[in-house]
Amino acid sequence: MKYQICVSGAASGDTVRASHDLAFQLGKAIARSGKTLTTGATVGLPHYAAMGAFSIKGKRGVSVGFSPASSFREHVAVYKLPTKEFDYINFTGMAYVGRDVHLVRSSDAIITVGGRMGSLHELSTALESRKVCGVLLGSGGLADYTPTLLDNIEAPGANDIIYDTDPERLVEKVIAALDEKYGDFEHDGTDSHLSDRRAGRG
Repeated sequence: MKYQICVSGAASGDTVRASHDLAFQLGKAIARSGKTLTTGATVGLPHYAAMGAFSIKGKRGVSVGFSPASSFREHVAVYKLPTKEFDYINFTGMAYVGRDVHLVRSSDAIITVGGRMGSLHELSTALESRKVCGVLLGSGGLADYTPTLLDNIEAPGANDIIYDTDPERLVEKVIAALDEKYGDFEHDGTDSHLSDRRAGRG
């Protein structure tokens, strides 16, 4: 299945400088696996993930950005956000807080790399939404504080979070968890209309 996997991380700050290559490798691994990378269509670590996905030549997964802006013009002129690393941008018009919820709810899984308060919002939304959650340890910020945070604050699905220090291995584990979660799906439903026609129902 072509899962939508969100990479969540800081737009600026220390973790961007320290962990941009880790974010790049996450995006690259997601694209190489043929899955869809979703990000906040923003700068910093999510942008490096999008660049990683974009670096894969030939057959690769899709890179989709969820913008806080309501139009391309606003995305570029007001928010000053990147465009070229995305195959598609969803202009949510929800500002940052609303965009975060729409992004996470539209994704099958979320991977946290580095991160600040915005990433915490996305992680908490993912946990409450029972999404598959991965955390890249060693990337600083929220990612490295997540185990301590969840040792002290009860959250749904906290025991199921997938931790790893290697981007490619973490992506593999997240995909494996999604395969298990959607194990009862034999296909993605795209051939259902054909079956209906053959049976004389369409």
